[in-house]
Amino acid sequence: MNTDSNVVDELSNVLERARRNTLGDLLARTSERMPEKFALAYRDKRLNYEELNHVVNQTAHAFVKDGMKKGDMITVMSKNSLDFVIVNFALARIGAVMIPVNYMLTKDDVAFILNHAGVKGFIASEEYAPLLDTAAINRDIMFRYLMDIDDAETLDGRLEEWVPLRDTRENQPTSLVDLDLSDDDLAHVLYTSGTESRPKGVMLTHKNIISEYMSCIVDGSMNEEDVLIHALPMYHSAQLHCFLGPSIYLGSSGIILDGASPEIILQTIEKECATQLFCPPTVWIALLRHPEFESRNLSTLEKCYYGAAIMPREVLKELSERLPNARFWNFYGQTEVSPLATALQPKDQLRKLGSAGKPTLNMQTRIVDDCNIEVPRGEVGEIVHRTPHAMKGYLNDPEKTAEAFKGGWFHSGDLGIMDEDGYITIIDRKKDMINTGGVNVSSREVEETIYQLNGVSEVAVIGIPDEYWIEAVTAIIVPKEGVNLTEDAVMEFCKESLSTFKVPKYVAFTDTLPKNPSGKVLKRELRHEYEGLSEA
Repeated sequence: MNTDSNVVDELSNVLERARRNTLGDLLARTSERMPEKFALAYRDKRLNYEELNHVVNQTAHAFVKDGMKKGDMITVMSKNSLDFVIVNFALARIGAVMIPVNYMLTKDDVAFILNHAGVKGFIASEEYAPLLDTAAINRDIMFRYLMDIDDAETLDGRLEEWVPLRDTRENQPTSLVDLDLSDDDLAHVLYTSGTESRPKGVMLTHKNIISEYMSCIVDGSMNEEDVLIHALPMYHSAQLHCFLGPSIYLGSSGIILDGASPEIILQTIEKECATQLFCPPTVWIALLRHPEFESRNLSTLEKCYYGAAIMPREVLKELSERLPNARFWNFYGQTEVSPLATALQPKDQLRKLGSAGKPTLNMQTRIVDDCNIEVPRGEVGEIVHRTPHAMKGYLNDPEKTAEAFKGGWFHSGDLGIMDEDGYITIIDRKKDMINTGGVNVSSREVEETIYQLNGVSEVAVIGIPDEYWIEAVTAIIVPKEGVNLTEDAVMEFCKESLSTFKVPKYVAFTDTLPKNPSGKVLKRELRHEYEGLSEA
């Protein structure tokens, strides 16, 4: 009887391995299909897929040799780099969980993430290593690796516990690290601020992420001939999972930039004959207004994507006129669905301007009321999804997970309308999230900070239309009687406690805030009243 049980278990393991599809498997397959194909470039370094796969294997071997195990939570903090991509796939190869952290966060925000996730290791660029050390003052960190460091002798004396990643993987084998992993193992935990003042850890499995890649590829008309520019931060799910991951899956070629400098993006399009680019509307606007937009050869650019905010009509028209070979897509979603949910196709850009499009390949989407009942077409309700993209849950938070999946659908927290043709338009954020320059900011967190300033009686934080930020964080304050508050004083106070992107861009003072009979502040009225503040 025991022998039969062992045979069944062994067969199960053999079948599991043969059928497995993890992020590490994905890169291995692409490397075997097209070993000589140009994969990635960063600064003066260029790798084909075989070379990329080899250095990922060497890094994975180094991690295992140092004692890193499946399930270990590893924080990664850096700007875009080749090592960021290598680490992403090396951690996936051994089943460790990557936690990419926004490098604009404050020490307190980072410390919360480290403690909440039970982080065991750091992988960071030299620029952010001291911040991680400071944030982890009470944690026992087992691993510290520095990315993009050539010579250990040049390191800051404060970083003596850190090891250059290149040193630790040197002379390691290039053979595949093949451990016992499952599609449903965690691959990433991405922290999102949500509506509370503390971030939530979104748990994404290999299965979540790869099913989302398929939606991106099909609904974004991607293929292996694409030449991408990776300019937006890879710590964010949009660049990481809508563009980097799908491109590696397909075997496309990518150029990694340190950041979204309009000048460098324009130069790179011309130099590399790039065909594909993703930017939020704020960056597309900056590209349009840059003096080199007209002088650079941008004729190869064929596939252009935007997301995180609605593209202004006039900007979209101008882009279409000045980039005649380009087609545009609007990608809408959120981290909890890995992140793509809907897409507005090129043919619908002007016909359905302002729409988030239709559900993508692996998405089923509804608009429901507070009782989880689907509302008629044209009526406002909450956007909910069923999809293999949907997260496994919020890390260490079963209550918020249950709330998010009420009724067997993932609740986005966004209010929207589905028209008769099935196109979705986002009406409002049910949870008062502000999306500024493509980054989410919790209005409640900013409000709680401002309430700590002496002289503040009441405050409401909203997002208002802005030419550059698309949606600018704005504080409407009722001062205490007899107190003379100034805009500069409020902003300086916020800068001491908040990450830069959370600090209000505008501050206004008023005698009273509009409220409903139950005392809730009517933020929709405030948005209407102050929508022209950025033009003043």
